[in-house]
Amino acid sequence: MLPLLLIILTIIGLLVIMRREAGSIAATGMTGIAGLIGILIGAPLTGVILLIVTAIIAACGLPALRRRWLTPRLFSLFKTVAPNVSDTERAALDAGSVGWDGELFTGRPNWNQLMNQRFDGVNEEEQAFIDHQCHVAAGMCNAWEIARERTDLPAELWDYLKREGFFGMIIPKEYGGLGFSAKAQSLVLQKLAVNETLMVTVGVPNSLGPGELLLKYGTQQQKDHYLPRLADGRELPCFGLTGPRAGSDATALPDTGIVCKQVIDGQEVLGLRLNFEKRWITLAPIATVIGLAFRMFDPDGLLGDTQDLGITCALIPRQTPGIDIGRRHHPIGSPFMNGPIKGKDVFVPIDTIIGGPEMAGQGWRMLVECLSVGRCITLPSGATGTARYALGWTGGFARLRRQFNLPIAEMEGIQEPLARMAALTYIAQSTVLQTANMIDHGERPAVPSAILKSQLTEFQRRVLADAMDVHGGKAVTLGPRNYLGIGYSANPVAITVEGANIMTRNLMIFGQGAIRCHPYVLDELAAKDANDVQAFDKAIFAHAGLIFGNAARALTQGLGIGKTTTPFDEVAAPYAQDVARLSAGFGLCADAAMASLGSRLKSREMLSARLGDVLSNLYLTSMVLKQWHESDNVEGEATLLHYSCRFLLYRAEQAFVELFDNFPNRGMARVLARIVMPLGRHWHQPTDDLTREIAQAVSRPTMLREKLLDNTWDYQGSDQRDNPLARYNALLEDYPRAEPLYRRIDKAYSKGEIDADALHPEQRLEAAYATGLISEEDADFMRDFEARVLDMLTVDDFAFDAFALHRDKVVEHDIA
Repeated sequence: MLPLLLIILTIIGLLVIMRREAGSIAATGMTGIAGLIGILIGAPLTGVILLIVTAIIAACGLPALRRRWLTPRLFSLFKTVAPNVSDTERAALDAGSVGWDGELFTGRPNWNQLMNQRFDGVNEEEQAFIDHQCHVAAGMCNAWEIARERTDLPAELWDYLKREGFFGMIIPKEYGGLGFSAKAQSLVLQKLAVNETLMVTVGVPNSLGPGELLLKYGTQQQKDHYLPRLADGRELPCFGLTGPRAGSDATALPDTGIVCKQVIDGQEVLGLRLNFEKRWITLAPIATVIGLAFRMFDPDGLLGDTQDLGITCALIPRQTPGIDIGRRHHPIGSPFMNGPIKGKDVFVPIDTIIGGPEMAGQGWRMLVECLSVGRCITLPSGATGTARYALGWTGGFARLRRQFNLPIAEMEGIQEPLARMAALTYIAQSTVLQTANMIDHGERPAVPSAILKSQLTEFQRRVLADAMDVHGGKAVTLGPRNYLGIGYSANPVAITVEGANIMTRNLMIFGQGAIRCHPYVLDELAAKDANDVQAFDKAIFAHAGLIFGNAARALTQGLGIGKTTTPFDEVAAPYAQDVARLSAGFGLCADAAMASLGSRLKSREMLSARLGDVLSNLYLTSMVLKQWHESDNVEGEATLLHYSCRFLLYRAEQAFVELFDNFPNRGMARVLARIVMPLGRHWHQPTDDLTREIAQAVSRPTMLREKLLDNTWDYQGSDQRDNPLARYNALLEDYPRAEPLYRRIDKAYSKGEIDADALHPEQRLEAAYATGLISEEDADFMRDFEARVLDMLTVDDFAFDAFALHRDKVVEHDIA
């Protein structure tokens, strides 16, 4: 009995040491003492075994011993299995910063680090812009007119956007811009997402474009000239990156810039001769200045000894001879300005390079760093705004649309997508605003940008699909009254651009994060490149301590032992504790994948994607918890928090299950599963009770609905006709009065107190008034209410030949 107790106590002691990553000295001392105790208490076999374990730990862990025999062998092995990092990959790894994503990689996230970046909202000037200028801009949009009649924004809206500085949100005030925070930019784009063409038109110049590149890398002369002109709309920019054969693999640019000299106005000018073909360039048809990425070569050595200088970015006026620009692509579902650009033997002076000649070859790093911020803002904000509008419209529609004598919002088949839409919207807004807050605190989140872009645009796809399902025939019939269909058809654009979601999920989130965010992998690779065995020894054994620590943390927390402390209240704390538990499991599995697959992990995209899914869901859950902690919570929000966190943590565990099911080393997979999930799954899909409660809240005029729709375009004034959200909100405000009247009339009809041939609601209403079931005041109210409801349910119809672009091709059917 005593030997068994000693072994158990030793294991517990080792787990404590491992959890704390206390190091090999502590482990050696503890097992050595336990071995001596075993011998002293008359258990020599146990004592000897423990002393042998002590010797192994000492030989492998104590620096003075391991560096003699173990470290050189590990270093040689590491050189053979470690992935080679290309220059472009290294530029991507060096771009941006590591913050909360790095904490999740450690397996021991420090919640206080996240909480220190307090979310303080936007300032008064920014809020006033959102309330007024964004409201005016949204009110100047008619989605049908823009998409089908103009294929463009109205001229007066273009003028308003330029005059009010919408294109200069990121440009500092000293250059005439608005100098907005990242949070304000996000809220602006969320409000403008009522029309996807408007959102894209404003969003793109404020993300991937010359403005940000100039701010960070431009010469003072370039800044002084271009930034004021970009801020007030005198210049409209586009950025030419992708081409026919260089889409997601932007490093494979076939476009060239050759350093050469040319005589201009009698003077010899050093410059570049550009040849390029670009596609899918937003704002290209109307741009006045072109940001261009190309491969730069100096075959004659005019700049130095290097012939292949690499990817470079330049800023070129539209009117430069040799540029072919102005034609348009037709983006699916949305007519935002997008088109090709071509250039043949285009000569530009060398100082058109952004940052001047010294920035030649630095284009890839510049683009990656700017993408890491822009990708956090534009598309995620647009997706969040779209989800919020779709939720507002759908909740209102579901309450007012009646089938089988009750609102469809009372049917569980409708409540399920309504609740899911609310949760995805809540998660999306929490994540995009909290990540924007990180940017405002000085971070440049590279890995989170990939998480936000892929996850939130996928949420947008799910929300819009649910909205279409609930609306049914109302949404599949296009016309001026259809506020949903055009945006739904445009959704693939968000899925595809700025890094297609398939690529982002399979290659970028974990593929980049595994090296960029890991506490030790970059140091190990650097030691390999420098052939520095001492630096490698320090990094690899700290890494080993992390592996053992994560194994101990994942196992003990999975058994419910030693839960981490968090700064959250009793509602949110259990979810934060489980984020920490799964973070430890994620760190362990990430190391297991890298160790067992080595450089082959690059090609095992499905495994990489599942690890990325774990990280993504933990990141999203963290942002939801922080938003809950820092905002003024309203009635019903706790229910939405429970649903959202359970949904995300269920998905994280599902990704673990799929990882274990497909891990190549089956023995390692079984061990990992027992450590990470020793008691099986902790989380299941959100319950039906949560679903019903949320669906009720978002389809009625509640504080929760109001919070979810805050800062959307819902003005109920004279322009309400073109504002479906305002009209739904007004109807929902009146619905509590209408609901008992509906019940009274329906009950009377079912009892035969109203004639059976009163089939229309209006007929039953008049019959109820005639028989004295309702008062004249109630009848007047219901006449107006039913008329407004019917107007919202009505769809458009057109002349027989209305859709034909060429009327002479219309077939005149012989109806007779």
